[in-house]
Amino acid sequence: MSFEQFSLDPRIVAQIKAVGYSTPTPIQQQAIPRVLEGRDVLGLAQTGTGKTAAFLLPILQRLTQRRSRRVRALIVAPTRELAEQIYQMCLDLGKVTKVRAVTVYGGVSKSSQVSRLRAGVEIVIACPGRLLDIVDDGNLDLSRVEVLVLDEADRMCDMGFLPDIRRILKLLPAQRQTLFFCATMPADIRELADRILKDPVTVQIGKIAPAQTVSHALYPVPPNLKKRLLLSILEQTSTGRVLIFTRTKYRARNLARDLVKRGYRAAALQGNMSQNQRQKAIDGFRSKKYDILAATDVAARGIDVSEISHVINFDIPDTVDAYTHRIGRTGRAHRSGEAFTFAGQEDAQLVRDIEKLLGTQIERRRLANFDYGSFVPENQFKTTYSDPRRKTPSQHRRNHNHANGRRNGPRRRPQRRK
Repeated sequence: MSFEQFSLDPRIVAQIKAVGYSTPTPIQQQAIPRVLEGRDVLGLAQTGTGKTAAFLLPILQRLTQRRSRRVRALIVAPTRELAEQIYQMCLDLGKVTKVRAVTVYGGVSKSSQVSRLRAGVEIVIACPGRLLDIVDDGNLDLSRVEVLVLDEADRMCDMGFLPDIRRILKLLPAQRQTLFFCATMPADIRELADRILKDPVTVQIGKIAPAQTVSHALYPVPPNLKKRLLLSILEQTSTGRVLIFTRTKYRARNLARDLVKRGYRAAALQGNMSQNQRQKAIDGFRSKKYDILAATDVAARGIDVSEISHVINFDIPDTVDAYTHRIGRTGRAHRSGEAFTFAGQEDAQLVRDIEKLLGTQIERRRLANFDYGSFVPENQFKTTYSDPRRKTPSQHRRNHNHANGRRNGPRRRPQRRK
C-alpha cells in the first residue's frame, strides 16, 4: 500500500515522500481512511508505530481544502516534548500547504504564544494547563474547533490532567470530530473515551505491550551497587544511544554529571530544567551530540529517536504502563532494541506484573566480572520462576487443613487443669 491510495492532496503526497516516508504503517493504513471519512477514531497502539502522522495527514488534508485564519484543529498532548514533536512533524508534512500551527505549553513566554495566536493559526498543539490559562485570559476561542485530538490520553490521566481535559471539552463545540490515541486503556481512559467519542471506529495494532523487536533482561542488584553496575554494563556492552530512566530529578542530574566525569557524552532531562534546557538536551541526544540521556519519566513519551539501542531502568518504574512507555523508546521503526532493568527483591511483585504483560519470564542476568560482594543475585525473584498455578507446600497444607475443618497455623496443646 502507498500513500497515494488515500487520495490526499498531491502537494501533501509529495511532501510525504520528501521527508522520507515510503509506505504507511499499519495504524496509518487503518486510521487515515477513517479519519478522512470524518469518523471518530479510538487508536490503540504501541509507541513508535506512526500515530502522529495517522492524525496529522487527514487534518492537513481537511485544512488545505478550505483555508481560514481561525483555530480549526486542537491537538492536546501531556508533555512539552511531545507537543514539540507533533509540531515539528506538522511543519515537515505541511510545509507546502502553508497551514499555520502553534505550540502552547508552560515554561516559556506566554506573550509570544498569544502573539502567534492573534496572527491567525489553524492548528493549536497544546498542553492542558497553559491552554486553559490562555483561554481564561480571553486570548483563544475554541468554539469553532472542527477536530480534537487527544494524544497519549492515558499519560495525561497519569499526570493528573483529567480535570483539565474535562474543562477543555466544555469549551469545544458538540459537533466535531474527535480522535483519541493512547498506548494503554485503563478504566478511567475507557470511561472518558466512551463519553466523548460518537460511534467511534476502534483501530488497534497488535498487543498493547512493548514492541516485539525489544529484548528484555533483569539485573538483580541492591540500591548501593546500581551505579557501579551501570558503569560496568556500559563498559562491557556495545551500545548506540542509551536512555537511562531514574525515579527522581536529583538522581537523573547526578547520574548524568557522574557519566560526564567518566568521559561519556551524557546529559540529563528532568522536570526542574527550563524548557530551553530540556529542548537542548533532547536536540543534543537526537543529533548525536550526546550518547546517553539520563531522564525521569518526563521523557517516557515525546522522544522520537529511532536509533536508541538500549533503555536502562536504573530505577524500576512505578507501574506496568510506565514500563511499556519507557521501553517504547527503543525498538522503534522495526529496529531491534534492548531493555535492562535493575531491581531488588522488593520489586518482585511489579516484576511479576510486567512478565504477565509480556507473556513470558524476563531473563535474569548476572554481569560477569562484577563484584557483588555478599549480595547473591541468584537468590532474588525465585518465586517468579514457578508456575503460578502450582501450589506451594504451605498452600497445600492450608488447603488440606481447611478441608478437614482445622485452623491454619500451628496446633496448640490443650492446657492442663490445675
